[in-house]
Amino acid sequence: MGVAGGPIGPAGSNFWGARADRPGRLMADMYVRNETGINPTPAWRSPWVIGWAGLIVAVLAVNLTMVYLAIATNPGLVNDDYYERGQHYENTLVSRLAKDPGWTMRPDFPRDIELAEPTTIRVSLVDKAGQPVTPDSVTFFAYRASDKSMDFSAVMSEEGKGRYAAKVSFPLFGFWDGVIAVKQGEDEYSTGERIIVARP
Repeated sequence: MGVAGGPIGPAGSNFWGARADRPGRLMADMYVRNETGINPTPAWRSPWVIGWAGLIVAVLAVNLTMVYLAIATNPGLVNDDYYERGQHYENTLVSRLAKDPGWTMRPDFPRDIELAEPTTIRVSLVDKAGQPVTPDSVTFFAYRASDKSMDFSAVMSEEGKGRYAAKVSFPLFGFWDGVIAVKQGEDEYSTGERIIVARP
């Protein structure tokens, strides 16, 4: 037998999940009573809604911070005369190919470069016949893509016939672009490689 409100379920409860001696308890728990009557609990007071709102605000804050930092710390890596350089690029390329002496440049960038530790950059130069080349000057350039203020260069001295070297140290760890430029008269030839500087 059941009592008023429905049949008796497990542990003396009816099918609504309320105790038989306290009918309507489940329904009462679903509402908040106030002076004007019985009203549903506002959605904005739900922990799930508050959690999702907090997550959205956090994501927006992070994105706005990244945009601000990108603008405030812009290193300005674009050349001022980029348009003129683009216009003359094809003519410059054809001219260099016509003057190419056919030299072979073999750079030697160490693989275990560490932050602020002296390291030696080397390059060997030979002509088409495999004979050592003695150009007017050889220079090593280090470019930091994220901050041009950290770029630096070093003149490479002759170690032997066709072999040049420079001892340098990198002020920041991470990725660098290393370029070795060889100048002969008014012409310049270069070769480069990505450099990874490790933390000590």
